[in-house]
Amino acid sequence: MTRAGSTARSAALIAPLFLFLLVFFLWPLWTMVSVSVRDPAVGAVLPRTAAAIASWSGEGAPDAETQGALVADLRQADAIALGAAVRRLNSDVSGFRTLIPKTQRAAKEAAEGQPVDLVALDRRWADPAFWTAIRAAASAYTDRNLLASVDLTRNEAGAIESLPPGASANRLIITRTFLIAASITLCCLAIGLPYAMLMAATTGWKRSVLMMAVLLPLWTSLLVRTAAWFILLQDQGVINGALQAIGLTNGPLPLIFNRTGVVIAMTHVLLPFMVLPIYSVVNGIPKTLMPAAASMGATPFQAFRRILLPLAMPGILSGCLLVFMVAIGYYITPALVGGPNDQMISSIIAFYALQTANWGMAGALGLILLVVTTILYLVYGRLSRSGTPLGA
Repeated sequence: MTRAGSTARSAALIAPLFLFLLVFFLWPLWTMVSVSVRDPAVGAVLPRTAAAIASWSGEGAPDAETQGALVADLRQADAIALGAAVRRLNSDVSGFRTLIPKTQRAAKEAAEGQPVDLVALDRRWADPAFWTAIRAAASAYTDRNLLASVDLTRNEAGAIESLPPGASANRLIITRTFLIAASITLCCLAIGLPYAMLMAATTGWKRSVLMMAVLLPLWTSLLVRTAAWFILLQDQGVINGALQAIGLTNGPLPLIFNRTGVVIAMTHVLLPFMVLPIYSVVNGIPKTLMPAAASMGATPFQAFRRILLPLAMPGILSGCLLVFMVAIGYYITPALVGGPNDQMISSIIAFYALQTANWGMAGALGLILLVVTTILYLVYGRLSRSGTPLGA
């Protein structure tokens, strides 16, 4: 076979994989990034106005040419596209919902080529704030959604400033998401590390039973597992009933619709992602190292800290990375067992995407998760390529 034929055959073999990555990974990523920075609603409906208003000084009402461009655009505007533009403008300055339809009716009633005195039609057109909103929204690309996702905005001068208190809580929710994800990661590490070491130390059917206990939750639907914790954690559930039966508590503990329930349920769901990476690394460590350290006078804790822990660190970092990355994007579990103050960023993304159809904000918040996970992956890659055992 010629070299060209061998290359073509190799390309044909990897083509399905490349197509799969393109359709199910790269395309959704590009769509998310695109919708977060694109804002064509106003510029597509008011193209003449966007070109004319670029030279406006920002003081007073624009000149007659700019006003005429707006009248011409409104006369030819499609009703559906204009509705999207009005919603976009009204989100910046309240009043466009009534101002634009009123102006469009006047533009269509006027004869072709006849000027319309917008200021005489409605005094709001003399307010520079309305024209400033049109000029700011005329560009097809904007950082509005990216800034709003972290509670920032641009003032009339174009400088970045914080939103007024109470206007948005995205920054608070993002911080809460990372804190919950970090708490779950630590809980999974506290349980998963000794469990993985126990699995590596056993053999035969005992190891099989321990492995089955880890894998069984992965074979069960996430919704079923979350619903099970909903039943277990409620006031009349099994856990509270058992605690009261043995006399440890006099009444039900608040284990559901709060942060405690979220951490418990998500720790159970994500624990396999911590145990399996650690077990794969610890199982490959020679079993003779710990007895050798003991023969040289090291205590069990010293042998663990100086030998086993550094050698197991790649698995620990992999498990922590996996758990944290999955936890920050969780939606079902916090929605079912958490309270109003325990909802994570995924719930806000779902709100913008499904209830308000604000795909730009949903994409901007999703982009934050993408950036965080990418940074974590790069940090881990840098650490894992170091020449010495991690943690040594």
